Amino acid sequence: MTVLDRFRLDGKRALVTGGSRGLGRAMATALAEAGADLVIAGRDAARLEEAATALGATGRKIDTVQADLGVPASCEAAIQGVLAEHGPIDILINNIGGRRDPAPLTEMSTARWQELIDLNLTSTFICTRLVGATMLERGRGGRIINIASINAFVAGQNIGGRHYETAKAAVLQFTRAVAADWAPFGVTVNAICPGVFMTEANERWAREKPEVIEGVVARTPMGITGDPRDLGPLALYLASDASRFMTGAALVIDGGYTLW
Repeated sequence: MTVLDRFRLDGKRALVTGGSRGLGRAMATALAEAGADLVIAGRDAARLEEAATALGATGRKIDTVQADLGVPASCEAAIQGVLAEHGPIDILINNIGGRRDPAPLTEMSTARWQELIDLNLTSTFICTRLVGATMLERGRGGRIINIASINAFVAGQNIGGRHYETAKAAVLQFTRAVAADWAPFGVTVNAICPGVFMTEANERWAREKPEVIEGVVARTPMGITGDPRDLGPLALYLASDASRFMTGAALVIDGGYTLW
């Protein structure tokens, strides 16, 4: 076996939440190109269909699930359906999330706060609990990758929505705790902490609040933003046998932003 063989995912099936666009789409593409069959989940049926068609060009089996995983009841039902219809799942990428609402703390209602915590944190808990339980039961190990953020370590500047920093910091400690629990069973749990990548959401920010993105770039040692395709190889590493001895890690990919 060569070193490149250790990155192959032939015979594996991955579930990528939010896999129809942005960072999720980039990671799903990398996994499919390495040989994994996919289940991608998202809210937008048209986006899911378009993504499935594009990903199908890899020759892999691509299934889709339309659901709002940010709503706990919907998330539970959707993941149970995935396991019943498309299981077993060998690789789980908990990707859905986002700041969405940049309201200052004093202007955010408790209901809105809970809604956004559910999006960024509770969804990760539910997917990990349900999919992880089947990994443990099968006894063949598994890979869980949680998408956190550099805002788990540092607060975003010139922007509100502190539910995001709160939830992403919690995702990191959830990752570490579950990694410790499940390490003896061959299930690794790691987190990726992206900086600013030019997804559709951040392209919108660049148009509506250019000073926010420009400020991030100015404070980034590399002086650029990330391309979603930059995230694919890192996700592939964590999903593959190449990372078999890594668990509980939080891998930062931010162009050096958090160095200063």
